[in-house]
Amino acid sequence: MPGMGSIAGLVRSVTTPEFRGVTFHEVVARSALNSVPGGGLPFNWTVNPYRGCTHACRYCFARPTHKYLELDQGLDFDRQIVVKTNVADVLRRELVRPSWKREQVALGTNTDPYQRAEGRYRLMPGIIGALAGSGTPLSVLTKGTLLRRDLDLLVSAASEVSVGIGVSLALGDEELRRRLEPGVPSVRGRLELIRAVREAGLPCGVMVAPVLPWLTDSADQLDDLFGELAAAGATGVTTLVLHLRPGVKDWFMSWLGHDHPELVGRYESLYARGSNAAPSYRTAFEQKVRPLLDKHGFGRSSRHRSNPFGVVDGADSGWGEPAATHPRFRGSATPARERRHEPPAQEALF
Repeated sequence: MPGMGSIAGLVRSVTTPEFRGVTFHEVVARSALNSVPGGGLPFNWTVNPYRGCTHACRYCFARPTHKYLELDQGLDFDRQIVVKTNVADVLRRELVRPSWKREQVALGTNTDPYQRAEGRYRLMPGIIGALAGSGTPLSVLTKGTLLRRDLDLLVSAASEVSVGIGVSLALGDEELRRRLEPGVPSVRGRLELIRAVREAGLPCGVMVAPVLPWLTDSADQLDDLFGELAAAGATGVTTLVLHLRPGVKDWFMSWLGHDHPELVGRYESLYARGSNAAPSYRTAFEQKVRPLLDKHGFGRSSRHRSNPFGVVDGADSGWGEPAATHPRFRGSATPARERRHEPPAQEALF
């Protein structure tokens, strides 16, 4: 395949009947821990066992990374998945180095570690075990209900280190979810995942991202969604308005033109000056969402809440407020080792 032959460590490319239309490119990774530069997020290290994602979210910020494999950022990103088959072994070696300071490691900040491929490759148990066994705190952000498979392991890890769980759930409309996030588990399935995580005694923050202007941003829609998240036991909510960087914008706008052509002009105007929605929209959205977060116990007055990466923060941390323009989300947070071949990217699972 174009590009794949130049990827160091490529062992083989695999297709199976269980994953029709998907090709897995199995590689031997040279490193596992990725340093996050800038100090703008509540962690300095990440591990990403997969590249590309079968969730196939039309708005995924990580799509442009596939261009550096000479693959496209549309269907190839959804169907050509790079798998770091030895990531747990490499991670164990890195964690025993004298230089390792046991700083928190975040999982799921680029592509989802519990996407469908994880059902085949089972990389996460080894990663979780390696981190907990070394005394390294960890957090997981996911849309994948497959995380329930590893709940016992995560609970066991939490007896040794700090463990946080975050779930990404932004679309309460199941039909819209099927059209915009075709590979993502159902809304109901993720609400049940939140309940299961909380019943297991672990914190579970929720990232309501992306909020889609004029599609999922009404006060009634957000009120209903926050109510369901509160009922499921979520320990915190962070909202993010849709972010459309170059490349991703083209892919998303092609979907919008097909499904909601009446909104194309409004979106072109809203994102005319860059990847972020116009400041006037973001300000109005924050004013609308803040009282709704307060109503459901996710606002500034909450005694404790979780940031979107699953780590419980104190009441003054600011993670519970709308984060569309939050200073901690500004700038690049792409792991340094991956960024050598990728454009600057905001490290968050949208």
